[in-house]
Amino acid sequence: MSFEGSTLVDWTTFSRSRSELGAGFVRILGYFREDGVKSVAAIEAAMRAQNAAALVIPAHTLKGEARQFGAEPLGELAEEIETIARDCVESHDTPEQALRHVVRLRPLFEETLNLLEREANPLVERRPASFGKRPLFEN
Repeated sequence: MSFEGSTLVDWTTFSRSRSELGAGFVRILGYFREDGVKSVAAIEAAMRAQNAAALVIPAHTLKGEARQFGAEPLGELAEEIETIARDCVESHDTPEQALRHVVRLRPLFEETLNLLEREANPLVERRPASFGKRPLFEN
């Protein structure tokens, strides 16, 4: 898959974030990996326990961090889980309707993270922009 053509990341937002964070970008992306892994695991555990309240904070955290890097589909999915969870907390209900979203969360997180890390890696050989020239290395 060509990550440049992916719709999982808004590359303009990604580039702006990379520019604004400067030398700290790779470190912050590492925090996103760590926090994201924890958030996804917490969301899955809360879903298994049918605990709407326990879904709210990790979904909210994942939403904000994903959007910081331009990962809009991941941010939207986390927001949907957060919204359902908040509604369930208010109505004292269990979050069954969030299940279909939670099931999609881990694969989307992993695919998005792979794209972000691949783009952030300074050792990745980029394809030349010129037409008709074959790259030395294919990704």
